Amino acid sequence: MNDIVPLMGIETEYGIIRENIEDSDPVEESMALLKACEQKSVFQLWAYFRERTHTDQRGFSVERLAQDEEEDEFCKEDRKRPYSYWDMKCDRVLTNGSRFYNDHTHPEYSTPECANIFDLVAHDRAGEYIVAECARLRNKALGEDSIQLFKNNTDYIGHSYGTHDNYLIPRALSFQQWVDGLVPFLVTRQLYAGSGKVGTECKELAPFEKLQLSQRADFIECLLSIETMTQRPIVNTRDEPHAASDKYRRLHLILGDANMSPYATALKVGTTQLVLTLIGEDKLGAVPELSEPVWDIKEVSRDLTGTIPLKRKNGKFISPLEIQEFYLEKAQAFCSGQREDWDWILKEWERTLNDLKNFPEKLSDRIDWAIKKELFGEFMEAENLGWDDPWMKSLDLEYHNIDPERGLFRGLEEEGRIPQFFPEEKVTQAMDAPPDGSRAMIRGKAVEHCADSIKNIHWTGVEYKDGSYSDLTRVITTEEVYEALKLEKERFA
Repeated sequence: MNDIVPLMGIETEYGIIRENIEDSDPVEESMALLKACEQKSVFQLWAYFRERTHTDQRGFSVERLAQDEEEDEFCKEDRKRPYSYWDMKCDRVLTNGSRFYNDHTHPEYSTPECANIFDLVAHDRAGEYIVAECARLRNKALGEDSIQLFKNNTDYIGHSYGTHDNYLIPRALSFQQWVDGLVPFLVTRQLYAGSGKVGTECKELAPFEKLQLSQRADFIECLLSIETMTQRPIVNTRDEPHAASDKYRRLHLILGDANMSPYATALKVGTTQLVLTLIGEDKLGAVPELSEPVWDIKEVSRDLTGTIPLKRKNGKFISPLEIQEFYLEKAQAFCSGQREDWDWILKEWERTLNDLKNFPEKLSDRIDWAIKKELFGEFMEAENLGWDDPWMKSLDLEYHNIDPERGLFRGLEEEGRIPQFFPEEKVTQAMDAPPDGSRAMIRGKAVEHCADSIKNIHWTGVEYKDGSYSDLTRVITTEEVYEALKLEKERFA
């Protein structure tokens, strides 16, 4: 199992609003939020010239993306603003190896690369704490609690913003092999990875006023695409490995939901990592291919039982639960006993599917959509409301509010209705320190010890003002990380 490098990361775009202003400007508010950040960091030094967003995994490059057109339109408006491009981006790289910046209309937090599921979940949660602290500081400066941030994927007026999970995978396999093995799994992963959504914003299907599994499902439009803001795909085809391109690909998945539950985040990313391992090691075999996966992802989202029949390419039918059980069985046969975090994923994957099949009410302490189902159900009964009441969509947004005083998920944690996933000190540590054994250690230590000497910084390396450069493109495994740290010993002393 030496070919698969379990390097993972999560990018989260946060919804932001200033409540006391009728037309809150998300660009202005995102900038102000980032400027309020007191975490030690390097500021406005991100190496954009190292970005490669137009290369496609299918073997070609595109001249223009839809996001380029939108960026051009934004730029026309931005020329009216008294800021430079760098001012608006407000890029920060923190001592924990993460990137925190303004993705034009959303503050975005990108975790450092992690090689362990539990590290990744801790760093994702640390990102919430960092963003929430920036909001607290911004509100303190304003003298009011008007800045609110939401870790979700919709504003309920037709806009969707992303939570992208990323995985480093070998280039030795063709991209189509990864797609073929992944698609049925990704279509049905929302059974436990969906964050839940009241109603729908999908115009292709009949109106739906109940609770869905997924927030993102409404916005998935095609099977494959390099785009991220339009024509959103099940599998994104951007070929930007942030590593040695002759050895690695980066699988950039944009179809996932933003999970408030750390358990759901762990299960989402962990099961995906196991499936990628099966594909990479040629242990998956023939998968139950779906005839209409783009249509199916929306249909699956509207059925909380996981039993809706999906048509296969061979003409037979299979349920979402049966698809997940297929992948689980394969993973149990090949991945068991390999790693502590993988064994946890296998155990919890099986428990969750069994609970969904037999005792779905048991999911209400760890799976976001199921937590919402119970919580909102209690509220509707007490207030004599239905799912179609506008109040329910407001509650849905407040579930994702990261303000510890307002967020409904945060309130459930305080009440003890959501079991603690890991010790709080692990998250607090992740706010400042990079994950052990990851190349993010080098980036984080550079920020911690050499901030004034840095000329520019990127996932792939750090350039210093004296002309020296720490190249991280081939620093992937734990052994390579510690070898690189030895070379940097004097610089970081």
